Amino acid sequence: MKRVFANAMRRTARLMRPYKLSRSTRVMQKAVAGFMVGSARTPMRALRQMAKAQSPVSKALTRPTLGSVTAGMTEGAQYLSRTHSSSAGVRSYKLYLPSRHPEQPKGLILMLHGCSQGPDDFAVGTHMNALAEKHDFAVAYPSQVRRNNPASCWNWYNPRHQVRGKGEPAILASLTRKLMKQYDLGRENVFVAGLSAGGAMADILADIYPEIYSAAGIHSGLARGSARSVTSAMSVMRSGALSRGIVPVAVARTLPVRRIIFQGDADGTVHPDNADRILAAAVGGDAVPLRVGKRSVRGRGYTRSDFAGSDGAVLVEFWTIAGGGHAWSGGQAPGTYTDDKGPDASRQMLRFFMTQPATAASPRGVAS
Repeated sequence: MKRVFANAMRRTARLMRPYKLSRSTRVMQKAVAGFMVGSARTPMRALRQMAKAQSPVSKALTRPTLGSVTAGMTEGAQYLSRTHSSSAGVRSYKLYLPSRHPEQPKGLILMLHGCSQGPDDFAVGTHMNALAEKHDFAVAYPSQVRRNNPASCWNWYNPRHQVRGKGEPAILASLTRKLMKQYDLGRENVFVAGLSAGGAMADILADIYPEIYSAAGIHSGLARGSARSVTSAMSVMRSGALSRGIVPVAVARTLPVRRIIFQGDADGTVHPDNADRILAAAVGGDAVPLRVGKRSVRGRGYTRSDFAGSDGAVLVEFWTIAGGGHAWSGGQAPGTYTDDKGPDASRQMLRFFMTQPATAASPRGVAS
């Protein structure tokens, strides 16, 4: 029974794997999505079929190496391997420190990779280290390993990992606090971001540890509480529909955490409705944007909508990528699960993190 359950978990976790955007991948995504609809009443069979369909893509991926992360790195910058232990558990992580002020960076970003990825892979694909070097930021890349999840996914759909003081959120919060203390950083300069399962965990951390993170970047993620089991995770990912009895958790209003959300409207792995659910939890389901801007970059169109909080300042930036799939927008090879078209999500997240919230009376333009 344990072996059967482990195999089922492994296959379910693979649902969270982002894809490289190629013609064959898009065709496969549509086929898998159609299969999922017809298999809704037989989830384990659907999981087995999906894992089989995805395996050629997975085998074709070339994983980045440490050399590809450090290649071209500015002299004096550091990319360190570390381990963090807490009462909730242990995780290894990579830490980038900028060349100018490695002992006192201006800010910290906790970057949470997607399923089947790792710190080096995510660092290369998002090119966040190069941006951090430019703006004198430190970047921490925690690592999820297969002994904690069969596909190295953050366990966003498990109720134990959706609450304060337990599981993975507690480990990641403890790591962040440690780095804040070590580099003398306050909440206003500490942020979290992630892709897919990492995006879902970033949303959880922003919700339950608002005293630590002042802003969060969520790419192709899901709202906290939108799933509470393997089966409900599969349902909400593929169709956007919540399982019976599941109600997403509203974001606490006492200490709002600003969010910048990226979502491809052609995402075949995490249904775009999940991004709408993150937005609704943050600002309410009937919120009207302060302004909406539409542009294109490198041949891909996008829409950015700004939503205000109770004080009139921008609380959420919502970016919808036209034709975008389940991949980091503006990402770079050889990192996996990236789309080199569209707006640069890393650049926009860092800009959003560093910018003081603008009020409705002083609108910002749409950056490309």
